Amino acid sequence: MAKYAEAAQLNPVIEPLSWMLGTWLSDPPGDGTFPSMKPFQYLEEVHISHVGQPMLNFSFNAFHPDTKKPMHRECGFIRIQPDTNKVAFISAQNTGLVEVEEGVVNGQELSIASHSVARISFAKKPHVEQITRKFRLNSEGKLEQTVSMSTTTQPMTQHLHITYKKVIP
Repeated sequence: MAKYAEAAQLNPVIEPLSWMLGTWLSDPPGDGTFPSMKPFQYLEEVHISHVGQPMLNFSFNAFHPDTKKPMHRECGFIRIQPDTNKVAFISAQNTGLVEVEEGVVNGQELSIASHSVARISFAKKPHVEQITRKFRLNSEGKLEQTVSMSTTTQPMTQHLHITYKKVIP
């Protein structure tokens, strides 16, 4: 499969998101916080690729900074509505959460918010009700992600902030 993906031409529809492409590693570790949990740090490896379709494929794999044990994982697709700056982010997470976020890309910044959140029947409480994310390419060429969320017991609050350095174009 990788052999074909490497040869695939970038679909022009996703050109406005091409700044996200590559393999990225957290640098420095990310910070997590939420009123109902102890603050924590994490390492993350991100793969954002394409196979010539009018969408990006992504995977986010977080690891404990000391033990390197796997933590949060999610994968999915980023689509853009042709001839617009409207973007959809479709994500499945190992916590049993599936979500669709929508928003806009403006230059090298993507701002999205969930409009659909579904979960497995035995998901841990409190349940996530809404998520917002912002991705941006900063002046140093690093990718930053900020995630905020609300749950059944907490209002919208910043949950994660992480900066990634590109390791593979």
